Parts: sequence; structure tokens; C-alpha cells
Amino acid sequence: MPAPPWSSWEKWLQSPPGQYVLAWEQKCFDQIVADVFGFHAVQIGMPQINALAENRMPLHALLIHANDRQDQAKRCLWHQIEGNPNELPFASDSIDLLVLPHVLEFAADAHQILREAERVLRPEGRLIISGFNPASLWGARQYLSRLIGSPYLPRDGQFISLFRLKDWLQLLNFSLDRGHFGCYKLPLSSHSGMTRMDFLEPMGNRWWPIFGAVFLVSAIKRQQGIRMIGQAQSKRIAAIPQLSPAAESRQNHTKTQDPVN
Repeated sequence: MPAPPWSSWEKWLQSPPGQYVLAWEQKCFDQIVADVFGFHAVQIGMPQINALAENRMPLHALLIHANDRQDQAKRCLWHQIEGNPNELPFASDSIDLLVLPHVLEFAADAHQILREAERVLRPEGRLIISGFNPASLWGARQYLSRLIGSPYLPRDGQFISLFRLKDWLQLLNFSLDRGHFGCYKLPLSSHSGMTRMDFLEPMGNRWWPIFGAVFLVSAIKRQQGIRMIGQAQSKRIAAIPQLSPAAESRQNHTKTQDPVN
């Protein structure tokens, strides 16, 4: 099996299978974030996709690594905040929506990132995670190709099963409210090869949905004994303060996305 013509996660996202995954995830993120309300929404990394595009909160922010700053500035028209997902630069209980697109599988300590997500999210805040499904043809190819030295995805990526992720989230008092599987095409490298596999999408959705190459899961932070609804929830939203100025990179702000009326 020939080695794919990419050597890093960023280059893989520019490849035909990478563009295929980005297009599918963009549609899913657009659907899920559209009905999440509050004031502060944050995406961690992966500027190749705008997971908050359809969300109507007044403040959208992208957490970036210092080395990625110039690349992010070319792509984004929202707040950029420099920081580390292992130590999120936000106050506890301050974020309404947090999105982790393929963050956990490239992290040295995925548990720590989830603990930080739980810390910064408000009660009833939403956490959305995307990742590659090890129980798929892509997962099988990645496992086998590692043995011969030519992984389909970058070698430093680690597939995390949805079942394991569910267990981690439940331990942190998150409850899952929805999830999606997608990307049923064969793990090919060329654009022509990926295009010829279009017929597998409806077949996969109908006949083997849990074996999609990518999953996206949405979870809500619960606080034991407290669940705010109706007027109580409206009052909470009205009282939300602004993001802590100390958390924002002064040299790297761009124009804040305007709220949608």
C-alpha cells in the first residue's frame, strides 16, 4: 500500500479525504450549533473549519497556539485567543458553547482537556466533539498501515472510540443529547477515487450508520440537583459577564462577529 502524499495533520486536511471530512463536519456543526444559545462560544483549534458559523451568540472566539497565529489571521474574522487547551485561559463557568474539532485525538492528555472543558463551561453549557471512529474502514486501515510504516492519517493521531468518550463525559457529569456518524467512503487518497464513492454515503447512513469514519457528539454539562428552565434560564443568560480581558491576546484580536438579530 503506497504512502499517502501528506506528512502532517494540516497537509492531510488539504488532501481529497481531508476536504471530504471537512465538508461533512461543517454541515453537522451548522445544524447542531444553530440552536445553542448564550453569549460566549469558543472553538479550540482547527481553523480550517468554522464550527460556529451558524451560531447566533454575540461573541465567537478561536483558541489558537502561538505558532499558528499568522495562519489563523488569514482565515478567521472572529476573536482569536492564544492559549493551551490543557489550561484554558477562561474563568470557571464562563463559556456557553465549546467546540473541540479533532482536538482530543491529537492531544497528549485528552482527559485533562475534557476536565478543562467541564471547568469553563456553565451549567447546561454545550460541548461538541468530533473525531475519527476506530470502528470503521478508515480505522482499520489506519491500524494496519501503521504496521507497515505508512499510516493513512498522520501517525501522531490516536483514534478514540465513541464508547470510551461517552464514559469519560459521563464521569465529568455530561449527558449526551445527540450524535452523528458520517463519511462512509473507502479510505482512498485521490480525488477521483473519492468521487467515485459517492454512492456509499446513502448506503452507509441506512445500512451501517455506526461504522462511519467520523463521529460528532454533543453533550450538556449537568450540575447535580440544578436544571434551569424557562425564566430562570433567561435570567442567567442576561447576567453573563464578558470574557476576562486577561484571557485574550492583545496583539491578536480581530473584529468580533456581530450578533444575529
